[in-house]
Amino acid sequence: MTTMTETSARFREFKMPDVGEGLTEAEILKWFVQPGDTVTDGQVVCEVETAKAAVELPIPFDGVVHELRFPEGTTVDVGQVIIAIDVAPGSGDAPAPAAAPAQEPVEEPEAEAEPKGRTPVLVGYGVAESSTKRRPRKGTTAAPEAAAVAAAVQAELNGHAAPAASPAPASAPVADAPAGGRPLAKPPVRKLAKDLGIDLATVVPTGRDGVITREDVHAAAAPAATTPVAAPAPSQAAPEAPAAAVASDSARETRIPVKGVRKAIAQAMVGSAFTAPHVTEFVTVDVTRTMKLVAELKEDKDMAGVRVNPLLIIAKALLVAIKRNPEVNAAWDEANQEIVQKHYVNLGIAAATPRGLIVPNIKDAHDKTLPQLAAALGELVTTARDGKTSPAAMAGGTVTITNVGVFGVDTGTPILNPGESAILAVGAIKLQPWVHKGKVKPRQVTTLALSFDHRLVDGELGSKVLADVAAILEQPKRLITWA
Repeated sequence: MTTMTETSARFREFKMPDVGEGLTEAEILKWFVQPGDTVTDGQVVCEVETAKAAVELPIPFDGVVHELRFPEGTTVDVGQVIIAIDVAPGSGDAPAPAAAPAQEPVEEPEAEAEPKGRTPVLVGYGVAESSTKRRPRKGTTAAPEAAAVAAAVQAELNGHAAPAASPAPASAPVADAPAGGRPLAKPPVRKLAKDLGIDLATVVPTGRDGVITREDVHAAAAPAATTPVAAPAPSQAAPEAPAAAVASDSARETRIPVKGVRKAIAQAMVGSAFTAPHVTEFVTVDVTRTMKLVAELKEDKDMAGVRVNPLLIIAKALLVAIKRNPEVNAAWDEANQEIVQKHYVNLGIAAATPRGLIVPNIKDAHDKTLPQLAAALGELVTTARDGKTSPAAMAGGTVTITNVGVFGVDTGTPILNPGESAILAVGAIKLQPWVHKGKVKPRQVTTLALSFDHRLVDGELGSKVLADVAAILEQPKRLITWA
């Protein structure tokens, strides 16, 4: 997909690209540039989050940032223009920034205070839906009437009559929300109001030209007792403020929009759980010899510079078990009603990151030596923790390992990664009493759980794979004799 357009010889636009495989939208996480900044070809201008990963977007030409079309936190469809670049700065007056691809007509009020020398260019602060008449500005004859409306709304919220209207001083904020129209607020303020359960129509604006600010929303969410209002007459009972209930609810609950990686996880897990018939089998195994092997490998000069841990041996054990039982490495093709046997292993490793669970995979893991596998595992984990995993790194997996033991959990019943045939869960390795050579001794023990798609893998095949992994971890020398 073309990601840039030429609006004139001077201004060029950059569109949201498809940074993954068939993705349709992405959320703008962070802008690294602002209007007026100089950019060069290949410079990263923003970070976006898709349904698979966070990705940095480079600009494909030189120039000066003219306009950012969307604020941070906005979900943008693939193909929409996100930034305009002046590729010939200083050649003449710049045209007014083009309107963002909004869902409704937008009339921009003046923004809240911005840094000196910076022109606010983000659009979509609000819209008057039922009126095309421009709102009166500060200092016009409409100011006293607007102040009276604001006082009336505030009084209604607090349950008593409004005081008599008096002309607002010239420096007072004007609350002139359009009659019957949509309250004016920036997108982040609208999100804040939604999270707090506040109806913007009930909020009294204090920003310039009737724009609702964050402080206005927080004030509406606070208990009425903290709102400075005229004291009621002595004979009146203290009014009950509905805002207090809203504040109480917001203090007890937090609502988080489902989007990005979390949305993708939810869709994938539901699709997998209700499409592939899962079967999970368990085995508890003595891994004392594996732990000794890990300690020895850490001292081996051939393993210098790579991360050596029990997961490395478990990964190698699973690869050997797949080699011995290749039918387990397959996929179900529902459209063609075929079982697709894979003659390669892209080994997925489930990783918990600040953005949620992701499953990048090591391509062609079956061909890697132990040092190569260790290096690939280390790179995969580091990249995932840094939030730099690419969509391509998470595509094409065949079998996955999830290490729940790092959280002190004994085991679990993992859900298959969509399109894969099996997933191995590894529990915590603990010192436990174990019968060894006819005597009860303290041994390093763990529990493995293998979930598999019963359309592809029957009980016998699944049991063989799990038993092979357990046997290798119990006697690691089988890595040599079985490989």
